[in-house]
Amino acid sequence: MATLQWRPAVNALTKPVSYRIQIIPRNVAGYEEMAADISAAHPNYNADLVRSLAPLMMEWIQNRMINGDQVTLPNAFIFGVSAQGRLDSPDAPLPDDEDMLQVSISGTRDFMRRLRAEARLERLTMNKKLPNITSAEDTKLKLADVLNPAGLLRLSGSNLYFDENDPHCSCVIRGTESGEKKQSTFGTVSNSEILLAPDIPAQSHPWNNEHTISVTTQYTEHGTPRTGTYERRLRSPLAVPNMGHPHPPETGILTGSAAAPHVKITGGSVSADERLRIQVIQDLPAGRLLFSLIDMKADGAGGNEIPVTQNGAYTLPGFAGSAVSNLEIAVNNYAALWEMLRNDYNGRLVDILDVRV
Repeated sequence: MATLQWRPAVNALTKPVSYRIQIIPRNVAGYEEMAADISAAHPNYNADLVRSLAPLMMEWIQNRMINGDQVTLPNAFIFGVSAQGRLDSPDAPLPDDEDMLQVSISGTRDFMRRLRAEARLERLTMNKKLPNITSAEDTKLKLADVLNPAGLLRLSGSNLYFDENDPHCSCVIRGTESGEKKQSTFGTVSNSEILLAPDIPAQSHPWNNEHTISVTTQYTEHGTPRTGTYERRLRSPLAVPNMGHPHPPETGILTGSAAAPHVKITGGSVSADERLRIQVIQDLPAGRLLFSLIDMKADGAGGNEIPVTQNGAYTLPGFAGSAVSNLEIAVNNYAALWEMLRNDYNGRLVDILDVRV
């Protein structure tokens, strides 16, 4: 029986550094693999028959759930429908949100008991020689995971060195929506550090300010090029123009690669130009998001946290010493923002705002 392979992975959010257990799939199996395996183990079941029946079984499960049933397959899985959203009163209408309905799938007790009893874990080494980027910091703003066009980006890690003149080697910044740029202006390139003036690729919309960065190198003359990608996303500052005007332009923020912004700035009270940050934290126990304005220093000043549980308009208060008394925002896709925080940002997302009057 094959093992479950795992390797230690850096948990970048903890200080001091800790490591999480990362399960590494050996393969991705689907209907074809199901049909081949079942027919090999049970020759009476033709592979073509199994392949044709499997999608019908999934369709039957879906139809049962559409009709309000929970599907429990003994010694296998429990399929259920859940809903996310908040009602302000018992007789309030349901939220107008296409993502309100969700599917929950869990293993039955017997299924999980056998899995836990029979699975054998195999540790994989962290020392496979790959470029390993452990942190990225803008040297001007002194902030992590910021892609500042007016600053320098410092990448730290191990096995990072590459030959800038080798066409097979590169450092590349990619937009998660579109665009990529091979970097060309470096101050330092060593095994432990790369310092570069970032050339940021353009993306389709101004709110698409999310990027990834990777390093590709060859460790021997005839070796295979190897690529390491920083696990966290980098975000560039967003311009918020004409604040204080009667009808300022709306500015999309706190979004990834989506074609429409999850959140917009719609107005506010601003007395002077200022650069500050907007933060959203996922409060899992309470099932809500906490929005606030914070200054440009780690662990610096911040305004009161405003809880948000659904789409709508909200006002975020400023903080002491800020020229921004408040910002008015509209949350347009709460469900997508929630999923993005959970899947890509470990529960905390921050955008830098260049607010101009």
